[in-house]
Amino acid sequence: MHKAVSVSASLGSMGLLRLFGVSWSWSLVAGLGVYLGTRSWKYFYIAARTVKRDLNGLYVLLRVKLALWRYMRNGSNIPSIFAHTVKHYPNKPALIYEATGETWTFIQLDELSNAVAHWARALQEVSSSITQSMARFCTGDLSAERLASLGAQPLDPILATASRHSLSPCVPPKGMNDRLFYIYTSGTTGLPKAAIVVHSRYYRIAAFGYYAFSMRPDDIIYDCLPLYHSAGNIMGVGQCLIHGLTVVVKKKFSASRFWEDCIKYNCTVVQYIGEICRYLLSQPVRPSEKGHKVRLAVGNGLRPSVWEAFTERFRVGQIGEFYGATECNCSIANMDGKVGACGFNSRILPNVYPIRLVRVDEDSMELIRNNQGLCVPCRPGEPGLLVGRINQQDPLRRFDGYANQDATKKKIAHSVFKKNDSAYLSGDVLVMDDLGYMYFRDRGGDTFRWRGENVSTTEVEGILSSLLGQTDVAVYGVAVPGLEGKAGMAAIADTTGSFDCNDFFEKVQRGLPSYARPVFLRISPQVDTTGTFKIQKTRLQREGYDPRLTADQIYFLNTRAAHYEAIDEELYNAIAEGRMSL
Repeated sequence: MHKAVSVSASLGSMGLLRLFGVSWSWSLVAGLGVYLGTRSWKYFYIAARTVKRDLNGLYVLLRVKLALWRYMRNGSNIPSIFAHTVKHYPNKPALIYEATGETWTFIQLDELSNAVAHWARALQEVSSSITQSMARFCTGDLSAERLASLGAQPLDPILATASRHSLSPCVPPKGMNDRLFYIYTSGTTGLPKAAIVVHSRYYRIAAFGYYAFSMRPDDIIYDCLPLYHSAGNIMGVGQCLIHGLTVVVKKKFSASRFWEDCIKYNCTVVQYIGEICRYLLSQPVRPSEKGHKVRLAVGNGLRPSVWEAFTERFRVGQIGEFYGATECNCSIANMDGKVGACGFNSRILPNVYPIRLVRVDEDSMELIRNNQGLCVPCRPGEPGLLVGRINQQDPLRRFDGYANQDATKKKIAHSVFKKNDSAYLSGDVLVMDDLGYMYFRDRGGDTFRWRGENVSTTEVEGILSSLLGQTDVAVYGVAVPGLEGKAGMAAIADTTGSFDCNDFFEKVQRGLPSYARPVFLRISPQVDTTGTFKIQKTRLQREGYDPRLTADQIYFLNTRAAHYEAIDEELYNAIAEGRMSL
């Protein structure tokens, strides 16, 4: 009976895949995975628990894949897809700019885009006679002084006289695999890099968000994220260009105005990234936070310690958490609201979406390989580096890399899944549970080892932030001469000047094991963040616990005296020379 169920499940999955136009070889691998997996009662239990989720994920995956194949076959690109959207919703509001209250319908947005395109193609025709010095043009509400400081000319008067009609196609025409633009990575742990975004990648990011989180054409999105980043630009505005949603663009995130804006514009979907949800929780209670129509919050970086508090306080029905980088080929999404998870991969059809967690040395982030030279897959509960198999012929599996080829090569490994294959290295450590849900653990290099234990900076940051009433906290490891591993250090934002070391010590004693308690503290008026509201640690790690490099107060955990004490130059030298025991 058990084998009959396994075979039926295998054949059913193969038939379903064939129904969506997937090759027999892919179907066979997937079906065989089901059959082999369900031979164990544990896997049969897993299948029963996850089949609905996995089939929904398969539906979303195939829907995006088939749409991309159709667009590629037809020679489409993002502008042509937008032109199709305009025909469907000509007079519907496309973009609303909150700062000025301006609204562009789809036809108006199309005409303005055409004006910009005409200007750029005039420019292209005379480019050979332009000197090597670059001319800058700016559009928007910029003062004359601001334009002068940028060394730029106003673009709006030129656009006012430009044609609003569609241009003739480019020669040669641009397709889904051509470059659309560059997006710089946020640079949380290093310098930003210019990631290549081709047309198919733009569509893929926007479409996965739309289908995975069940967005609708009548949704109104509140986008308070910077448009130079893929979350605000593609996941947000991309829903307008591709699927016809109305997007409210906020010039700058405001925690105090967030819910009032949502009510004003009847928003049903909001975007978050990094620490935004925690910033909202730290605001005083106000009536508007429950008087909105928001049903879905989409983004990444929502800490598990904030997740339930956010949904309960603000009555947001669904969290659409996802994991992904602009350039990656291993994005995942939490489609069913599993608290804390950033996505999943099927345990019963693992080969349908070829991503994997592999073992790494968490200090060096070097891949660990077996006797055959292949990467070692992680077991459930074992943290590992997320990787995705590269296939440049598949728009979902391709990796286009960065403008800098050296940076691109550093993100590719070979012989990962099988001999001589290629895979994208995400640089992020995740952990997967028995059901295939994945949880973000740390950026590569953020986890550090102290007292023989691995310390997750993400976990410690979440706990400390909660203990301190959702305060900004950055946790990182710092080297101490003569000692193995790295000692934990926490930079804590103290906007009121009321930080109490004794009270903090009592809290960390209750909330953290001894090895995870910060050995050093840095108390600052604010903690550095990127433009996408992620904690920035590069400068903090460089300056360490040396009081001579900062005006911030630095403290040291004196375990013998059981309290934190301020570090002066004399104490710093004692620690650096090994005369003070840690």
